[in-house]
Amino acid sequence: MSSRFISFSGFITCFALIAVALYFQHVEGLDPCPLCIFQRVAFMGMGVVFLVCFLHNPRGFGQRVYGLLAAVSGLSGAAIAGRHVWLQNLPEDQVPECGPSLEFMLDAFPLVQVLETVLKGSGECAEVSWTLLAISMPGWSLIWFILLALLSLRLAFRRP
Repeated sequence: MSSRFISFSGFITCFALIAVALYFQHVEGLDPCPLCIFQRVAFMGMGVVFLVCFLHNPRGFGQRVYGLLAAVSGLSGAAIAGRHVWLQNLPEDQVPECGPSLEFMLDAFPLVQVLETVLKGSGECAEVSWTLLAISMPGWSLIWFILLALLSLRLAFRRP
């Protein structure tokens, strides 16, 4: 597999995952919780890195940089998705209370406090509103983040 093929495959996969998320939001009416939005941002970050790598088509060190940047974005997304899956599997009495919307928090609080609050999770993040093969949407996101992070590491450490 060439580095261009790997980069293009990663970009198309991220693009498709964001398209699916937007379909669920705008057609199926599933509004994303703050953790879902952060996962989308991580997929977009990976997608942009893969796209720039595809267009730039670097060799050697540049290829490693792009691969590692995509891996960092993917592993960050995997951590967020893992937290989301953990929240969804908490017993009902341990689920945190619902908090304010992400828009409100961004308007009212400093960014660091918003990040802390969102990553702690809220009751709306613990709801499971869709499953496929008994895996929730954050579970599928976690799987895709891991696969894409492995792909980006393949790009980073690929021999020419």
